[in-house]
Amino acid sequence: MTMPSAPTAATTLPMPMPEPAFITRTFVPDDYEENYAYPLLVLFHPHGGNEDQVLDLVPRMSRRNFFAVSVRGPQLLGVREDGTYSCGWGNDQQYADVVNDYVLKAVESVRRAHNIHTERVYFIGVCEGAAAAYRAAFSMPEAIGGVCALNGSMPKVTPGAPLFKFRSLRKMRVMISHGLANSVVPLTTARRDYKLFYAAGANVRLRTYMTTHRLHQEMLNDVNRWVIGAINAETDRLVRVGR
Repeated sequence: MTMPSAPTAATTLPMPMPEPAFITRTFVPDDYEENYAYPLLVLFHPHGGNEDQVLDLVPRMSRRNFFAVSVRGPQLLGVREDGTYSCGWGNDQQYADVVNDYVLKAVESVRRAHNIHTERVYFIGVCEGAAAAYRAAFSMPEAIGGVCALNGSMPKVTPGAPLFKFRSLRKMRVMISHGLANSVVPLTTARRDYKLFYAAGANVRLRTYMTTHRLHQEMLNDVNRWVIGAINAETDRLVRVGR
């Protein structure tokens, strides 16, 4: 997958997990304020990518508004041209439990080190990483603020193993950002996912962009707007309740 080039990211910290194969990278926002509880983005890289590749997208979203932690797919595919690992998320339910446990530990590791708002954790799946992000979100809907797919789609359904319970998706915040000319994951697939979320009662939004399977800069801008919009909406609601 081709991604837009990114400027040098803000501080990134390698964070080894208890399992030697599981490494995360953390983005620390500029001018970090210890007394402010930040949102946290959990990033799932595309097939053949890795945690460093996807973390480079964060400065294009915002350098100040949130922390981000990128996780590495558990399936080692080989070595990329730049010498870094090429990783994947496996097929169907192959690594689902392992990834879910890994993501929870990654989030907790950032929370221990920094001031993170417990209700503002957002899963961001890039291309094929969207399936892993969706699967993790479905397993812990009460623990996250929402899930976003950038040029990706829901995981395939395994016979006898439903992806989610409709009741668990009610009011879940979902953003689907998709290229109009995406031939890898056609727009019809994104529209199908949108209809499924809508039918389940999720707070879902579908936005399209003049691009292919390549990420568009406006997609990244919209991730920032989506996260900050959720915070502003929550603040407005609390103000109305407090009156």
